[in-house]
Amino acid sequence: MSNSKECSTFVVMGASGDLAKKKIYPTLWQLFKKGLFPPNTRIVGYARSGLSIAQLKERVKPFLKIAADEEKKCDEFFASNEYVKGAYDEKEAFDNLAAKIWKLEQGYTAGNRLFYLALPPSVFAIVTSNIKLSCMSKSGWSRVIVEKPFGKDLESSEKLSSHLSSLFKEEEIYRIDHYLGKEMVQNLMVLRFANCILGPMWNRNYIENVVITFKEPFGTKGRGGYFDEFGMIRDVMQNHLLQIFCLAAMEKPCRNMATDIRDEKVKVLKSVPPIELDDVVLGQYVGDPKGEGEAKEGYLDDPTVPKGSITPTYALAVMKIKNERWDGVPFIVKCGKALNERKSEVRIQFKDVPGDIFGGKAKRNELVIRVQPNEAVYLKMMTKQPGMSGELVESELDLTYKARYKDIPLPDAYERLILDVFYGSQTNFVRSDELAEAWRIFTPLLHRIEREKIKPIPYVFGSRGPEQADIKAKEQGFHYSPSYQWSKPQH
Repeated sequence: MSNSKECSTFVVMGASGDLAKKKIYPTLWQLFKKGLFPPNTRIVGYARSGLSIAQLKERVKPFLKIAADEEKKCDEFFASNEYVKGAYDEKEAFDNLAAKIWKLEQGYTAGNRLFYLALPPSVFAIVTSNIKLSCMSKSGWSRVIVEKPFGKDLESSEKLSSHLSSLFKEEEIYRIDHYLGKEMVQNLMVLRFANCILGPMWNRNYIENVVITFKEPFGTKGRGGYFDEFGMIRDVMQNHLLQIFCLAAMEKPCRNMATDIRDEKVKVLKSVPPIELDDVVLGQYVGDPKGEGEAKEGYLDDPTVPKGSITPTYALAVMKIKNERWDGVPFIVKCGKALNERKSEVRIQFKDVPGDIFGGKAKRNELVIRVQPNEAVYLKMMTKQPGMSGELVESELDLTYKARYKDIPLPDAYERLILDVFYGSQTNFVRSDELAEAWRIFTPLLHRIEREKIKPIPYVFGSRGPEQADIKAKEQGFHYSPSYQWSKPQH
């Protein structure tokens, strides 16, 4: 923890860019106005563009969500900001940055430094090298936050990891995946390991399959050029959804400590063989002639997308775990753009009731952890139709956060994670060996898709995705129940 004789400097590398404007500065504003920063924290923006603090404020302010009575507080926030113009490949520019930080640290016994790389991956290497040469703290700690993508395959990821490890200790590197800061993702460990009722049935004896879903109802919105370079597997599946997979599948750590939790995540990944193409469905959205606005346009209609691109905007993969707990249980991981709804969830589908006495009317139980929107945990189960009828109906035991915790605002994922970095907690960040295992699982598949130019299956904007994805899930034993639809409680 910090003390009042220390100071901290948060350096936003790439301060004039989109990520800084739309996500990093709004997060820093929220932490500032809530009084969550460690004492004596200052913010320094660094970028190639020359901006005054007034210009920075004008650029960032529309994204800050400032209430009518918070204008004075907002002025105080920007008064705590500094800005340094400089190139990313010039040591002299980083010497100037170091001089600015050193000046802010005068009068304190220790100066801690946190560098957030809100930058394209192409400059990670030179920027981190210059940070190491010129900007490391001599009196406190220094920490570097690296944004995804962490490479494009195993080789490029290992090259980046080797570069970072040659400059910094592992405890100084924070590879950020904002999904690990989401409320319900963080709740997964508590649900699994703080409830005796779930432990005995969290295995292949009771669970038929696990479905991890990420759905977006919009397309690339003019960002197709960036997306096309990575595709859905690299953009979402290999990182966000794999983190959820680890927390759902890993063994119980011996302690609730960062090292032990991350050890268990690596262990479960080591039990996963590389994904085979036969276990994958790829799709690309096309426009809906009956749709409105963006829905009329397909992926290839985005002017920033290369002509004839076969980059998938939808992917389903069946992951298998070769260990005693999960052998034979498919983990169906799926994600896509331009689908019928916005949703991210984990769905644990249990086996059919043995010795059924209700003539096949009993549907499978499901435990659903809804990550977003409308955070909730609910258990789908069978019950008797109320009244004189003896019919079976599907219902749920429901913990919906907005109904149960009405007056407790849920912090943004970036708020949690940036505070974690200030206080040195690495639990919710990706370790280098975990990253290597993740790429080991996906790299052969990605290389084969690119080598053989596998064409994705077209699906209509606003649909559930390719029909073949539902067929693949059914082949893996997933039973879809159209008679049941969870609805958000109104109370």
